[in-house]
Amino acid sequence: MKVFTTTSELKEFLKSGRIAAMKEGKELQVGLVPTMGYLHEGHASLLRKARAQNDLVVLSIFVNPIQFGPNEDLDRYPRDAERDLALAEHEGVDAVFMPSVEEMYPQPIKTKVAVEELTSKLCGASRPGHFDGVTTVVSKLFHIVAPNRAYFGQKDAQQVAVVAQMVKDLNFDLEIIPCPIVRENDGLALSSRNVYLSAEERQAALILSRSLKQLEADVYGGKEVTVLEARQQLTQKIESEPLAEIDYVEIAAFPSLTALQLTNSFNSELEVFGAILVAVAVKFGTTRLIDNVLLTGKGEAIHV
Repeated sequence: MKVFTTTSELKEFLKSGRIAAMKEGKELQVGLVPTMGYLHEGHASLLRKARAQNDLVVLSIFVNPIQFGPNEDLDRYPRDAERDLALAEHEGVDAVFMPSVEEMYPQPIKTKVAVEELTSKLCGASRPGHFDGVTTVVSKLFHIVAPNRAYFGQKDAQQVAVVAQMVKDLNFDLEIIPCPIVRENDGLALSSRNVYLSAEERQAALILSRSLKQLEADVYGGKEVTVLEARQQLTQKIESEPLAEIDYVEIAAFPSLTALQLTNSFNSELEVFGAILVAVAVKFGTTRLIDNVLLTGKGEAIHV
């Protein structure tokens, strides 16, 4: 496994690999897994998917400052480079890109990539500018690595939708591969931020997966509720946990994030759109967690 801290070294490594493949009459297939580090089993699942589908796997580890707001957790975002590299090597990663902020942004950045509409709702409403930071750094990584495929966890479903829209609109020559949420045995969605939770807050946070799972069971079980009733019921269940402070509970079509008709039945809207995202963002103490469930009319995989 090679570790690179500069763009030029990584690009030279990839260029050499592509030239070698061409000499053998092949096209080198490259998979990219962009992360902010502090890796867990969720990230490992992305790496395994990338390993299975590509000749060469690149993992990027970069805590991107321009996607954090002024009152967010940039300075205390968890970091553990030694553990990250051990996990990467275990999962068969070929190259790890660990640039400094100065390497990624050698001067104050004057250009940003912004996706409209999709970023004004859900997390975008409470974290203004966040997705501009995401799409900007991801577009830079796509240009640096030029992957055939890039892998993103479905836990941040809005991010998946936003990046896929950017790729489509700007004609990036790669495929976005969404990967399922990985959960602890008790249902808590894996997140680097889970480390912030106290024991009491972590137990309280289980209300998210339990509430989403119940709604999923109701919908697939044929229970007739309107979209508004589904949202109200989900909200009430989460609010039943005293430590939960709701940021949002939203139900929207996926991947367009189109608003649904609140008075229509959930199942009828599912038939219209084919896939519906039920997403929540909730604070437990000072820790903001997101979770979601993606419902499909036929229970099939969604392509973004």
